[in-house]
This record gives sequence, structure tokens and C-alpha cells, in this order.
Amino acid sequence: MKLTDLNAMTPAEFVEALGWIYEHSPWVADRACSERPFSSIEALHGAMTAVVERASREEQLALLRAHPELGTRARVSAASAGEQRGAGLSALTQDQYEDLATWGNQYREKFGFPFIYAVRGSTIEDILFALTLRLDCAPEEELHQALWEVGRIAWFRLNEALSCEL
Repeated sequence: MKLTDLNAMTPAEFVEALGWIYEHSPWVADRACSERPFSSIEALHGAMTAVVERASREEQLALLRAHPELGTRARVSAASAGEQRGAGLSALTQDQYEDLATWGNQYREKFGFPFIYAVRGSTIEDILFALTLRLDCAPEEELHQALWEVGRIAWFRLNEALSCEL
């Protein structure tokens, strides 16, 4: 897919093409569409990030809650499955799986949404370390961190989707 093609699409086509970038939240692409034309992937990502930043707290929380638990054995989106597989989350030892599940549950109980971490380029050790550190964060601080991680995930996904332009 090319940026010039995205700029020429109808709003419905644009959402169809990019609605998956933010996990189960096509409203982000829908609202960013009005900012076209985009001159670069950075401009597109910036518009999508701004949509999330301007969203209501309820919408932000719904976006965060749409993300799967890391290392889950439940069905997840194709994008999430590939990202998690790339970080070794599909081949966890039993101890790693139990640690991730235990700390992930503590995180969800404390913050009200799953632990979100842009796993691309990370190891399970990196992920577990970040999870244990972030369990100590204040709720408002962690909300901002989780949204920042969602933005990183979106950046990786956009670059993959538009890789023919890189």
C-alpha cells in the first residue's frame, strides 16, 4: 500500500485499509482520515496519535482494553499474534508463562486494562522487567505510558503496512 493511495481513498476505504492499526479501534483511522492528505508516514502517525490524545478518557480506556493480554493463549488479532510470536511469547517456558499471567493479572487489577508493551525487538526478559517496573507506577502515569506504547505499536504497524514506501 502506498501513501498516495491512502490519500486518494474514500473515507470508508481508508478505514478499511487502516482500521486495524489501533487494535479493534477503527474510530482512530476514521477520525484521522479528515486530516488528509498526508505527506509522510510520520504525518499519518502524528494525526492518528493526535486522535487518540483528543479522545475522551472512556475512548482511551476502551482502546487500551481492546488489546490482548501478552502471552495469552486466547485468540488474538493477526497483527498481535505476529508481534507476540516475534518476541517469543508463543514459546514461553511454564515459569515465564506463570510470571506473565500473575503479574499481568496484578497489573489489570491495579490499572483496569491489560499490560501493553510494544514487543517488537524485545525479549521475554525485557517484557517481564518492564511489567514489574510499571506495576509500581501511579495510575495516571501508567495510563500515559500505555497510550504511548499503543502509539509505538501503531508506528510499527504503519511502517509494515506502508513498507513499499520506505
